[in-house]
Amino acid sequence: MNTGNLSTEALHFARQVLSNQVAHFAPGIYTRLTRRTGRGDAVTEPLQVVYYFLECFRDYQEQLDLPGDAVADYLQGKKILEYGPGDTLCMALLFYAHGAGQVDCVDRFPLSRLTANNIGAYYHLLNTLPAGPRERAQSAFKHKNLVSSGFDPAAIAYRVTPDGLAGNGGSYDLILSRAVLEHVNDLEETMRDIKRNLKPGGLSIHKVDLKSHGLDRHADFDFLTRRPLVYRLMYSHKGCPNRWRVNKYRELAEKVGLRLKTLTPTGRLAADKVEHIYPEAARHFGNISPEEFSWLGFWMTLEHA
Repeated sequence: MNTGNLSTEALHFARQVLSNQVAHFAPGIYTRLTRRTGRGDAVTEPLQVVYYFLECFRDYQEQLDLPGDAVADYLQGKKILEYGPGDTLCMALLFYAHGAGQVDCVDRFPLSRLTANNIGAYYHLLNTLPAGPRERAQSAFKHKNLVSSGFDPAAIAYRVTPDGLAGNGGSYDLILSRAVLEHVNDLEETMRDIKRNLKPGGLSIHKVDLKSHGLDRHADFDFLTRRPLVYRLMYSHKGCPNRWRVNKYRELAEKVGLRLKTLTPTGRLAADKVEHIYPEAARHFGNISPEEFSWLGFWMTLEHA
């Protein structure tokens, strides 16, 4: 679908291909130039960051069906893996504060840094916690309650890998991500990474955002109409959406030996908008119904098959 000026489209294509190569060969430079946080542009101030992660933590509680007074018992001593934590490890700090034994974070891009803004967010987060969780969170740093000393890797560890995967680094009780899986280059290998790192009896919970993340041009979901080769040339190394729809997640989970415990849409595109885009876009994404094509995102809980 191309309803814009051809010269403008050509210039846009050239710029995106060039920036894609920068992201490929110099990801650190790319993330600094684009000022990526992993949260979106609207959540930047320390207090905003804290409120965002408190909301995320409540979402995970809801997915785990844990009332507030049951969180500590559930998390006690658990080993947790988080994919794509973004530029602050607030999510990891909240899980550690509430009883997790260790939280490992892995990312494809080197986003997490001890900037003044992020240090402020950590201190604000500590101050929001009740006494018990606050004291435990303070002990997650190399020097207790000194955020600038960095995290003690025995409590919260962070590493960057070329593919954003954990490899064979450990066996986890709980594996998490939020708005991450839609960005991975190789979704099948990511599913395999989840499988090999998830303990039998453990859970893997993911919130997936299927929207365009700003890449629509003229209509909702029209980023899905670009041909796969053109889209890869423009976006494959920048952490942009991989465009896979919910049917692919279901297919790959089964293929690698994970069972879908829950799969719940978070919203749907209006039927008239789906009707406009579906005929041209759906052929790129396999045998998907218009109803599932309409999904704007979903929560997914996985366990060993």
